Amino acid sequence: MVALLSALDRKLLRDLWRLRGQGLAVGIIIACGVGIMIMALGSLASLKESRSTYYDRYRFAEVFADVKRAPDRMLADLREIPGVKSAETRITRIVTLDIERLSEPANAQLVSLPDEGRPLLNDLIVYEGRWPNLSRSEEAIISRAFAEAHDYHPGDTVRAVLNGRARDIEIVGIGDSPEYVWTLGIGSLLPDDKRFGVFWMRRQALERAFDLDGAFNNVTVSLLPNAIEQDVIDEMDRLLAPYGAIGAYGRDTQFSNAFVESEMGQLVAMARIIPPVFLIVSAFLIHAILSRLIAVERQQIGLLKAFGFTNTEVASHYIKMAIVLSLFGVIGGLLIGRQLARLTTYIYSDTMRFPEIVQVIDSTAYASGTSAAIFAAVLGAMSAALKAARLKPAEAMNPAPPTVYKRGGLLPGWLLDRLDEPTRMILRHSTRWPARALMTVFGIAAAMALLVGTLFAFDSTDEMIDTIYYRTDVFDAAVTFAEVKGYDAVTELKRLPGVLDVEPNRGVYVRFRNGVHTERGSITAIKAGSEAKRLLDADGQMLGVAEAGLTLSTQLAEMLAVDVGDRLIVEVLEGNRPTLELSVTALADEYIGYSAYMDLDTLGRLLGETRVVSGAYLMLDPDRAAAFSDAVLDRPQVASVALRSSVIDTFNETLEDTITIMMTIYSLIGGAIAAGVVYNAARISLTERGRELASLRVLGFTRGEAAYILLGEQALLVLFAIPIGAILGAGFAHLIVLGMSTDLYRVPYALSPSTRGFSALVVLLASLGAAVLVAQRIRNLDLIEVLKTRE
Repeated sequence: MVALLSALDRKLLRDLWRLRGQGLAVGIIIACGVGIMIMALGSLASLKESRSTYYDRYRFAEVFADVKRAPDRMLADLREIPGVKSAETRITRIVTLDIERLSEPANAQLVSLPDEGRPLLNDLIVYEGRWPNLSRSEEAIISRAFAEAHDYHPGDTVRAVLNGRARDIEIVGIGDSPEYVWTLGIGSLLPDDKRFGVFWMRRQALERAFDLDGAFNNVTVSLLPNAIEQDVIDEMDRLLAPYGAIGAYGRDTQFSNAFVESEMGQLVAMARIIPPVFLIVSAFLIHAILSRLIAVERQQIGLLKAFGFTNTEVASHYIKMAIVLSLFGVIGGLLIGRQLARLTTYIYSDTMRFPEIVQVIDSTAYASGTSAAIFAAVLGAMSAALKAARLKPAEAMNPAPPTVYKRGGLLPGWLLDRLDEPTRMILRHSTRWPARALMTVFGIAAAMALLVGTLFAFDSTDEMIDTIYYRTDVFDAAVTFAEVKGYDAVTELKRLPGVLDVEPNRGVYVRFRNGVHTERGSITAIKAGSEAKRLLDADGQMLGVAEAGLTLSTQLAEMLAVDVGDRLIVEVLEGNRPTLELSVTALADEYIGYSAYMDLDTLGRLLGETRVVSGAYLMLDPDRAAAFSDAVLDRPQVASVALRSSVIDTFNETLEDTITIMMTIYSLIGGAIAAGVVYNAARISLTERGRELASLRVLGFTRGEAAYILLGEQALLVLFAIPIGAILGAGFAHLIVLGMSTDLYRVPYALSPSTRGFSALVVLLASLGAAVLVAQRIRNLDLIEVLKTRE
């Protein structure tokens, strides 16, 4: 087989075997970059395929609308809208649950099922049990995540408060619907399976429970292939406006689907931002390896050209070597990436509740990773290969001119005079080869930057929790009423045990307009000087709602292209549905959603309401929180209750395992870059200075001193690279913040000293590991053989 290879190919195999250690280091770095790309794009493809399969098989609706109360006869009109394929009306309602194993109230989303058969849209997959019986009004199918969180099975019962009356709901089935892939708890940032579930009951039961006989409060629609979604939405809004419609909306803003899209968008950002760091570093390493190899082989290159090999053949030989080196990394990256994609998909499946995960081998991702790695390798090899091609045979046959050493350089003489000889040798060699030193510093700094730029996400999470739950939403409980109430409901809440203070609020659905920019949203009206709900500006300073005008979140202001002082058209979608023109008086910095705030009394005057509220923020006595939880369940006007402490606990529990897994992955990957860079730099230096170190050994230097001369230079470069990497990492973190922010939430920039310290520790340990491997080679250095070697 070897005999069939050309002379250059046989040389290529010999060189690859001789450089196997350095090639392995380069391959590991390339494998990490390709692996992350495959992980992100592969898991994205699997999640998209799982979602698409789920949506299609169970007929996920494309347009949704909520109303206060509309007669069933409106269904015929809705089905006649041009572009509508099918339409189905339902009853939905949020209720509170009294669960024995929980010390605080839980909440459930009730969704009606047709009295006969299965839903036309948003069908259910029933994993266990059966469908509810029409003759038994207390039966329900519950969502699987909620059932697993409480170990519920068919035959168990759950106490729910429906329209002020406690009822024991019998669980007859456990299932899921594509409408609730992402079931976000009330007031939570992540799915809370313990405190929020979905219950599907026959429509007749919910009609009776909520006095909606012959009426509905929710409608879902699917569209024909050529339908224009916005035209359908506009017509639905027109038809349903007399019945308290708050604006129809498509899948893009449907709560569950919007969060799923945001999470998938983060995977795309990861694939675009992180892998290039690895590939750039690998290109630099390949350039360093080939540059040194060509310097050593210049006489061989001269002989090759003398025997008739062309410049193109010589250059192609070294480019081929770079491609082969990259292919080893590509193969490893494809294998690692596939496993990481499975792991990532598994992690996401804890929050995205698909009935099955369809594992997809994305050929596009594999092709992208492979081509990017090969391109980086060729780019890194090109300069060295062209240098080899430009060598003239007669010039190449002669040894390279010796390096000119002289006193001075970049270091002052008084400093060198105060150092021992080995240390002076380290400093002189570093400063006399600045380009090579800078390349090593860049590679190690890139490893540090990658660690800082990824691990900052945990600081960002801490910042988000601190800002939301300890600086802005400082209330202990948020109560939402089933219907708009007068102030007597607030007075009743004050009488509950454990309640220290109550601040009312009023939420109203609106449509914001600014020229061509239109957004459906809501206004939350709070008391001036509120202590329970605080607003912060971009500098973290407290904001108060103005007596007149709107305070917008920065995200909503960007979406509407407005700033402080601009005026907005606000179409109220409730009550008399007035159209208001309001000034933007301030911008609040928020991380979740896109919100608008007003003074409670001002909004009441504009709507013609007198002391009307839709919810309240409560401050509780911690010692009497359990008594409050028991008492609030008996209040018929209360639709949902969210306790801040429970939301924080859920957030921490959900992220605990994910944080551990991701920190381990990023630490290994960042350490691989640092180890690869240091190992390659030390091996190249050992190859160059082998005669020098052997001579020093003969002159009486110990193995430790010889190792110190070689590895001390690498240690110096590592220490120099760490602060540079910390600065680059801060910029990298900013880039990730921009890439991963969406309309639904914004990732805050936060970087703690502990993250920088941990990243530096990983780099130091990885560099130390690489140094140990090289030190072993120095220990085993054959002095006689090295001294016989001619450069």
